[in-house]
This record gives sequence, structure tokens and C-alpha cells, in this order.
Amino acid sequence: MLTPAWPTMSVEQQPVSRTFSVLERHIKAVSDDDVEQYRPRLKGWTLHVVLAFCAGAGFTLFGYDQGVMSALITANQFDEIFPETVSPINDPTSQAATLQSLLLAIYEVGCLIGALSNLWIGDRLGRRKTILLGGCIMIMGATLQTTAFSYAHMIVGRIITGMGNGINTSTVPSYHAECASAERRGAMIMVEGSLIIFGLMISYVGACYWVDFALYWATGSQAQWRVPVAFQILIAILMMCGIPFLPESPRWLVKHGRNAEALAVIAALEDTNHHNPRVMQTYAGICEAVEAESGGSSKEKLSRLLHGGPTQNFRRTALGVVNQCFQQITGVNLIIYYATLLFQRLGLNDVNSRIVAACSGTEYWLASLIPIFVIERVGRRRLMLFGATGMCITMVLLAILGSIDSPAAQIVSTVLLFVYNSFFAIGWLGMTWLYPAEIVGISIRAPANALSTASNWTFNFMVVMVTGPSFANIQWRTYIVFAALNAFIVPCVYFFFPETAGRSLEDMDIIFAVAYAEGVSPVWVSFRKDLPIAGSPEADEVLGLKKREISSEVKEDRDKQR
Repeated sequence: MLTPAWPTMSVEQQPVSRTFSVLERHIKAVSDDDVEQYRPRLKGWTLHVVLAFCAGAGFTLFGYDQGVMSALITANQFDEIFPETVSPINDPTSQAATLQSLLLAIYEVGCLIGALSNLWIGDRLGRRKTILLGGCIMIMGATLQTTAFSYAHMIVGRIITGMGNGINTSTVPSYHAECASAERRGAMIMVEGSLIIFGLMISYVGACYWVDFALYWATGSQAQWRVPVAFQILIAILMMCGIPFLPESPRWLVKHGRNAEALAVIAALEDTNHHNPRVMQTYAGICEAVEAESGGSSKEKLSRLLHGGPTQNFRRTALGVVNQCFQQITGVNLIIYYATLLFQRLGLNDVNSRIVAACSGTEYWLASLIPIFVIERVGRRRLMLFGATGMCITMVLLAILGSIDSPAAQIVSTVLLFVYNSFFAIGWLGMTWLYPAEIVGISIRAPANALSTASNWTFNFMVVMVTGPSFANIQWRTYIVFAALNAFIVPCVYFFFPETAGRSLEDMDIIFAVAYAEGVSPVWVSFRKDLPIAGSPEADEVLGLKKREISSEVKEDRDKQR
């Protein structure tokens, strides 16, 4: 074990002595004129607001299309067009329950396809173009859903909408994380999590549930369900209108050799000139990470996802994949997709179940605001542990009360569904879109986030698909399954998930390199205070970069030869 204040790395690397600093080495290659040429139209707080707006709108599309179907599957006009999905509350048939679950869950299949496509298109197109592509595909899918007159037609529409959403949800978090500073990144992406359910400052759950509730009274018109489905087209258009005003991710630009443009974007994000020390330090750290992870090459190689060594790419990719899986096996989509049905099963009538579901969504949004203000102080790990523990206890109580089946137990169960939403919103709603983007290195961020998002949609599909038949067959015992899964999450997070709060994206490379060199867990290294800052000469040494030492004598000899 190495014990100095700054550990000397034991991995194989070139010796480093007196060298040009990282700042000198990278800044000298960029001219002032080139940087000014690429300066974005927006800067500072305005740029961050527009970025958050577009990122939030992208996640609004994700949340809205999930939540909007919750109440529609029990609307009378929807049932007339899609009678295959009608499953009586007191006498659920296996076929109807399965078809209803398939209609909801097939969306996740489309999302899975879209997320996996980012393995190949994400780094080729860039973050902005990829988001625009996802938005266009979602508009096509939403149009097909709105005009559906058969079960098969609606299935196709939901698959296509899901493809666009899968592309966006595997791109937006990376884009936002790559444009945010370390001290601001957590809160900004927690805003995205909140906007999943609030959207353009109107809760997606609140919006779709309240829109569904308002149009529920249009019992004689197909507008009862077509208008809520079509509403997502407006959100997609708003998102796409903002993208042209945003710059490309500086990390992506450096990776593709567009260094002057990257430096201009960093300066605009910091609202200062590109000679500012903070801007230069950030830029040098990014260049350093690209050099260390990709050897100067901008070509994406999927095989890097399997690499170990100082970069620990496989471990970091696995953490992102597992993190997204954990979000789904908490059982959240049991609540989101089946909220209205759950409240009906608890004895509420058709109207009251919709009102309570809408109130539940509104409370869900209010709870999602809490992590925005505490995530950088509390950290990622504590929030995840708090959320999983709370959801486990809630599921246990729901199972106990479900076995009692009395009016009093039903009232308490209704309250507990609100409590469950709160625990999830605080610990896991935005976390799984933040953490996978933070934990992986720049050379694999696009494909790694594609895989982690694919994990989310895979387990999302599984949970939604089994929930309907599960409640039809084992009823309240379904809660026991999710209680056990939440209990399983707690030790996994504690022992295997490093803390990322307060660290730049490039700092995470250093944490994993140090852990590999010392043979210890990156979880414990992530809490150390003696690690070098990304972009410093010490960080170069940790990452094993070979730097050239050019002494004054060598310079003089070269000048004489010239």
C-alpha cells in the first residue's frame, strides 16, 4: 500500500520530471482568433437556463408519455377503440391483463431500441443532432398514437415514440453533465429529474393526470384520449426549437479535435474569457482525459467498454447499467403506469381514483424538488440509500395492509402510495440519469450511457409487463417482491457505488486510477481529500500520460540549428 500524501502510482507509466504544464501544453495550440470565431450566442446564466429548459423538455417527453397512459387505459372512449385491453377490476382475465400490460410496456421496447442505437450514432452525430433526431422520431410516433384506430396501430406508434425517447434519454443526461460544472452538475440534473414529472414547470404527472381528468368528462368524444396523447407533440417542438441556440458539448468537441470551439464553449458556460484560469484548467482537464483514455484518437471503439486497468471502463460501465436497473426494480412503474387502477383497487370510484392519482402526481413533483437543494451537500450515495430504505419499508407496509383488506387499511395504503412516491423522488428519480453520466470516462460516455439507458428500459419493460398479471394472480403479495428488491439495493449501493459529489467528470478518472494502482475499492478512494485536480501535472502522472520535457538547453540547441 502506498502511503504518501499524494500516492506515487504503481502502474506502468513513463517517468515524469520537469515538464511543460498541462495548461501550457494544450492552450498554446489554440489561437485567440479561433476561439472568438466560435463563441456561442448565449453565455452564462442565460445559456444554463436554456440548456436546462431543453434538457427538461426532453425528459418531459419521457415522463409524459409514460404517465399519460395510466388514466387513459380506463377511459370509456379508449376502451371502445381498444376493447382488447379492458380488464375488469374484480375479475381480471389473464389475456386482457397481458394485452393491457403489453400496450403499456411495448413503449419500453422502443426505448430500448433507441438507446442501443446510440452505441453507434451518439458520438458520430454529436449531442445536439442526436437530440434533434430523437425529437423528430417522437413526433412521428406521437402522431401515429394520436391517429390510432386499432390495437396494432397503437402498438406501432408506441414503439416508434419509444425509439425517439430512448435516443433522447441516453443523450440528454450526458449532454447536460458535460456542460455543467462540478458544483452545479448534481442540482442541474436533479432539475431534469424533477422536470420528468413537472415538465415545462408543469408536472408531467400532474399535467397528464390532470389533463386526463379534465378530458375524462368528454365521454362522448374520442378527444377524451386523443388530445392527451397529442399533447406530447407540442413538448417535442418546444425542445427542438431551443436546441439551435445551444452549443455542442465541450467534451465531445475536444474528443473530435475541435479544440478552439470547445474552449469558446467552456468560456461561455463560465461567462468569462477563455484566458480565465478556471476555464483553462477545465479545458486542460478535458484534453488530459481524452489523451489518457483514447490515446489521442477520436474514433469510438466499443471494445473499450470491456477494458480494465487504470481506466476501469468495464467496472464503470457496469455501475451505470446496474444503477439504471435498480431504479426500475424499486417498483416505481407499478405506481406510474397503474396509479388509477391501484386507487380503484383500494375502493375508490372512477372519478375519485383519477383525482387522487392527479394529487399523487402533484405531490410526487413537490418531493422531487428536495434533492435539487440537498444533493451536493448530502451526496449521491446517501440519497440512494435513503430512498431504497424508505421504499423497502413502504412496500412491506403495503403488503401487510393489503392482506388485511379493510376500509381503514385501504385509506392508509392510499397514503403510503404517496409516501412511496416521496422516497423515490428524493433518492432515485433524477439520480439514475445523473450517476451513469458522471461515473464513466469521456472515451466511453456515449456508448456506456446507451447501455445504461438500455438497462433502464429493459427492466422497465419487465416490471410493467409483469405487474398487471402479478396483481391479477398474487394481488398484495406483489408488494413483497418489490420490498425484497429494495432491500437488496441497499448493501449494493453501500459497498460498490463511489461518491461523485463535488468531483469534475475528469476527477473520476483519477479516482479509479488510484484505486486500481493501490488495489483498493474506488468507493473509499472517492472520499479522499488528497487526490490531485484534473488538469494538474500530478493528475497527468496518475493517469500515466507521457509528457515531453524540453529544457532550456534543448531549446537553445534547436534555435542554433535553425
